[in-house]
Amino acid sequence: QVQLVESGGGLVQAGGSLRLSCTASGRSITMYNMGWFRQAPGKEREFVGRIRWNDRSTYYADSVKGRFTISRDNAKNTVYLEMNNLKPEDTAVYYCASAGAPLDSRWSYWGQGTQVTVSS
Repeated sequence: QVQLVESGGGLVQAGGSLRLSCTASGRSITMYNMGWFRQAPGKEREFVGRIRWNDRSTYYADSVKGRFTISRDNAKNTVYLEMNNLKPEDTAVYYCASAGAPLDSRWSYWGQGTQVTVSS
């Protein structure tokens, strides 16, 4: 069974930085696309970004482009979300997601989320 566990969330002032981690267990992430999503209070979950398994190319939502960076360390079975120049509107629960099958783009597995709060 695949499990994803996020960590690294917390309270930070606007303009600050945080790095979130997502560690998988139950299988290797090597051949799976990985993504990050977030959900703010009263809003639907939204896509933040993803990293491909093969060429490690990344793609980001416009709202975070230039400020957030996704990377992966397959040896540690971990994906990271580096967040810089944080804004109060980045406050949300951040979720890690994994594709369900190699080469698949559909998100089948989710972590429990980690809270990020940005104060103004």
